[in-house]
Amino acid sequence: MKGKAGLVTGAASGIGRACAIRFAAEGAAVVVADLATAQAGGQQTVQAIRDAGGQAEYFACDVSGAQDNRALVEFTVQRYGSLDFAHNNAGIGVHARLADTADEDFDRVIAVNLRGTFLGMKHQIRQMLRAGGGAIVNTASNAGLRGVHLLSAYTASKHGIVGLTKNAAIEYANDNIRVNAVCPGAIMTPLMPDDQARRDEIMAPQAMKRFGQPEEVAAAVVWLSSEQASFVTGTAMPVDAGSVAGW
Repeated sequence: MKGKAGLVTGAASGIGRACAIRFAAEGAAVVVADLATAQAGGQQTVQAIRDAGGQAEYFACDVSGAQDNRALVEFTVQRYGSLDFAHNNAGIGVHARLADTADEDFDRVIAVNLRGTFLGMKHQIRQMLRAGGGAIVNTASNAGLRGVHLLSAYTASKHGIVGLTKNAAIEYANDNIRVNAVCPGAIMTPLMPDDQARRDEIMAPQAMKRFGQPEEVAAAVVWLSSEQASFVTGTAMPVDAGSVAGW
């Protein structure tokens, strides 16, 4: 990724932070994007990158808003001269059975996870079309490939992200824009519930009985964004310890 520049949303913690740090470690300049309320965490990510000799800037962004996504792309290009890659990672979840999920909770999950990914790709693709190409990786989930108990809103949003990824991939393949998704399993991030019984339930389908680390997802994200994956587009790659393979 040396000489490349791009952005990572939801990068104040968890998978987003690990991906931003890995991009920078591979030589890229990174815009670390997250909510204004997460600025402290975002600045910690930036500092970790700078301490290791990398380039990074923080940008406050609510991905559910069109203007914020447009401004994020513009900031990246103004600061670093290009948008070679984008990782749409910001996401939230609500743990409840479908009939117990509040309408406003469903709407918020869809707004952040699905609408946020749509808006991010929309403005990222427009810039990449002007520049002659790029690579986008979206964070879906193994809940984008199968159902997961007590995560109906989240599952709906992540299935939607997989669909958007596939559509964008086929629509822009000949414009030198690749679009892929990663589908993490049980990764130890701030989204993981505190209740141990619920954690065990989430991990149960995995063949490997341990929680994954954000850095293990980051390895896949950065590879998909690199020229080493130049013939890969439209895929939803499980990074899930075998959970969708069967159990």
